[in-house]
Amino acid sequence: TSVVAAVFGSLQIGYHTGNVNSPAKIIEEFFNTTWKLRNNESMPDHSLTFLWSLSVSIKDFGALLGSLGVKGLADSYGRRNSILIANALSIVGACMMFISKAAESFEVLIVGRLIFGLFCGLVMSLNPLYIQGVSPINLRGAFATLNQVSFASGILLGMVVGLETVLGTEKYWAFMLSLSLIPAFLQYMILPFCPESPRYLFINRNNENEAEAALRRLRRNPGKVLQEMEEMREEASHTETGVTVREFFVKRRYRQPIILVLIINLGSQLSGFNAIINYSTKMFTKSKFEEATYLTLGVGAINVAFTIVAFFLVERAGRRKLLLTGFLSVALCNLLMTITDSMLDMAPDIRSIQVLVIFFLISAYEVGPGPISWFIAAELFDQPARPIAMAFTSMLNWGGKFLLALLFPPLLKLCGAYVYLIFMFMALIAFTYTMFRLPETKGRTFDDIAAEFRGAEGIPLHNKTTFNTFS
Repeated sequence: TSVVAAVFGSLQIGYHTGNVNSPAKIIEEFFNTTWKLRNNESMPDHSLTFLWSLSVSIKDFGALLGSLGVKGLADSYGRRNSILIANALSIVGACMMFISKAAESFEVLIVGRLIFGLFCGLVMSLNPLYIQGVSPINLRGAFATLNQVSFASGILLGMVVGLETVLGTEKYWAFMLSLSLIPAFLQYMILPFCPESPRYLFINRNNENEAEAALRRLRRNPGKVLQEMEEMREEASHTETGVTVREFFVKRRYRQPIILVLIINLGSQLSGFNAIINYSTKMFTKSKFEEATYLTLGVGAINVAFTIVAFFLVERAGRRKLLLTGFLSVALCNLLMTITDSMLDMAPDIRSIQVLVIFFLISAYEVGPGPISWFIAAELFDQPARPIAMAFTSMLNWGGKFLLALLFPPLLKLCGAYVYLIFMFMALIAFTYTMFRLPETKGRTFDDIAAEFRGAEGIPLHNKTTFNTFS
C-alpha cells in the first residue's frame, strides 16, 4: 500500500508528459485567440512556435529547479511527509492549467506547468527514496521499478485522454489538463496512513523505537524485523550524521558512485528515447503514415508493457545485466534509425521497418536504462548522501529531458538522419562505463554496497566469472 500510494505522484507526471501532444494545435489556437483579444491581431508564427515550445519545456525546467529542494525536504520532514508536501504543488499547478482557459490567459497555463514542474523534480527523487526505505531487500528493485511503471502508464493515459475523440477538443482541453487532480487527492487519502521510512527514522532521526514500530507494520514478521534492525544498526555504525553538498562532491568515497550516476543518467536521457516520446507523431507523419496518432499510442503501449517486464526481471537478472543489455540494444536501434531514416526517400516501404525499430528502442530502454537510472543512486550511496544523490539524479534526468526538448528539432535540421548517431555514441559510452565500473546491487544490503566504495581508492578488480560483478 505504501508503494502504491507513493507512485500516484509519478502517474500524474506521466499524465502531463503524454497529454499535450495530440491537442497541441487546439491549445496553440487558444494562445492565438487570447493574443487577438488583447492586440486585435494574430500572433506572429515565430512567437506562437516559441510560446508553445516554452509551454512544453517549462515543465522540465521547473523539474530541474525542483530537484534542488530534495535534500532539504527529505531530511527535514522525512520521506513520506515530503511527498505529501510536494503533492500540494501538483494540485496548484493543475488548478492553474484548468482555469487558464476561463481566465483567457496563456500566462496562467505556462506558470501552472512551471509549478507542476517543481513537483516533478521533487517527486521523481522522493519516491525512490521512500520506496527503497520501506521495501524488503529481495523486492527493493522491483518496487522501485513500479515508479517507472506508473510514470509510463500515466504517459499512455495522457495520450489516450488527449485524443480529439476523447477530451483533446476545443471545449474540453482545460478539463483534460485538470484530471491529474484525481490521483493527487487519492494520494492525500492513502499516504498519510502509511508508515515513514524506518531507515530515515533510525539513521537520520536516531529514533530506534519508531523505526521498529514502522518495520513491524511493514513486515509483520518478527524475524525479519529483528534482522533488518540489526542491518540498520550496522549501517548506522559506519554512517556519519550528515553530509553537506560540498562534502558530497569532495569526498573520495563518493567519487566513483557520482561518475556512475552521471554517466548512467546522461546515457539514459540522451539515448534517443525522449526524442521519440516527444516527436513520434511527427516522425510517423513524415514517414507518410495516415494514422500517426494511433502509432504514437502504440509507442505508449509498448512503453508500459516493457516497464512491467522490467518489474519482473530486475530482481532476477539484476541491475547490471539489464543496464548493459538495454544500452547496447538502444545503441544498435539508433544505428538502424540512421540507416532507415536516410533511405526513406529512396525506399518508402522501409517505413514499416522503422516503426519496428522505434518499438524495439522503446522496449530496450524500458527494460533497463529507463527505470534503473532513476533508482540506482539510492542503492550506491549511504544514508546521509542518499537525498543529495537523488537530487543529483533528478537534475541530470530533467536537465537531459529539457536539453533534448530544446536541441532535438534544430539538431534534426542540421544533421538529418545522422542525429541518431549522437544518441548511439551516448548509449555506447554508458554501456562501456557500466560494464567496467558498476557493481551488482541486487539482493545486497545498503551497507554492503557502500562498503565497496568506502576505501575510496577506486574499485576492486572484476570477478570475471560473474559478469564483471564485484567479488
